[in-house]
Amino acid sequence: MTYERDIIRRMAGYVPGEQPTDAGVIKLNTNENPWPPSPRVMEALTTIGAEALRRYPSPGAAAVMNEAAALHGVNRNQLVATNGGDELLRLAITTFVPPGQPIGIAEPSYSLYPVLAAIHDSPVHRVALDSDWAPPAEFAAEMNRAGVPLTLLVNPHAPSGRLLAADVISALADALQGVLLVDEAYVDFADPDHDVTALIHRHDNLMILRTLSKGYSLAGLRLGYGIGPAGLIEPIATKTRDSYSVDAVADHLGAAALADQSSARASWAAVRDERQRLTGTLREAGFTVPDSQANFCLAGVPEGAAAGAAQLYAGLKDQGILVRHFDTPRLRDHLRISVGTPAQNDALLTALLAML
Repeated sequence: MTYERDIIRRMAGYVPGEQPTDAGVIKLNTNENPWPPSPRVMEALTTIGAEALRRYPSPGAAAVMNEAAALHGVNRNQLVATNGGDELLRLAITTFVPPGQPIGIAEPSYSLYPVLAAIHDSPVHRVALDSDWAPPAEFAAEMNRAGVPLTLLVNPHAPSGRLLAADVISALADALQGVLLVDEAYVDFADPDHDVTALIHRHDNLMILRTLSKGYSLAGLRLGYGIGPAGLIEPIATKTRDSYSVDAVADHLGAAALADQSSARASWAAVRDERQRLTGTLREAGFTVPDSQANFCLAGVPEGAAAGAAQLYAGLKDQGILVRHFDTPRLRDHLRISVGTPAQNDALLTALLAML
């Protein structure tokens, strides 16, 4: 006897990257920041008292949202805090997509998007990216023809790291008839002059996802937020979001993280430096690696290599090095490699090139 909905029984769940318990494993598979959180975060952790844990937290995560408002130059009613960026994705679907209506995504993209769509009982309308991992010219028109009320677009793109400029995002928001949610999970690692936040004042259908998991080295905390026009934020913040979805610890530590921009920016610069070195070395070895503005590289295995991507992934794992391999048509001959510390990257490159 089964009691689950038919769609839940038929669907495949999201498969997260491996989380090993062995501290000796070199973990380059889930795009965590290889450097630790801000010292201010660790100091703030010691100041959390019993009273903060006894009482319910701030309903709107006031501490971290005040810092986010100052950081981005927006009003509090243009922000909503969530339990990780993934909760914002789920809330956007719940808020803006009638069950049964399609959700638009680029193909390939973040593999959680179709899972969330299936849970909502919505079909997925996929538009294949160009050979350079950019949306084709007809991207918005195809979404409109399909009657898509919500389009999810990760930028920098996962898994290629390709970054769409602000004017491209603006043009898409102009052309789309539904809501455009730009998933900026990796934007902290992009070139420092890239910023699309100002576009929310020009487009009433544009929402931006931010997370502290990557850029602020707080993946274990589960804290994200949305930035958008008040008309998009209000129904999420007051109607569809769970009560107290951001706990007191996350609110307190998240505020400390956002307040220490110098520490965060230093880690972002270090990731960029290692990303450039990793990309250059892989290309010299014959891998095809698109320019990445994220904290990972997508490495296409050289033609004629002695081992394919699946074999290289398995061989690295046998040596205690985890990367990501997606067994899908366009990604089957690629490895997605998170940027690690210099020592971690050296170990990865030594092992990988030896197998070639």
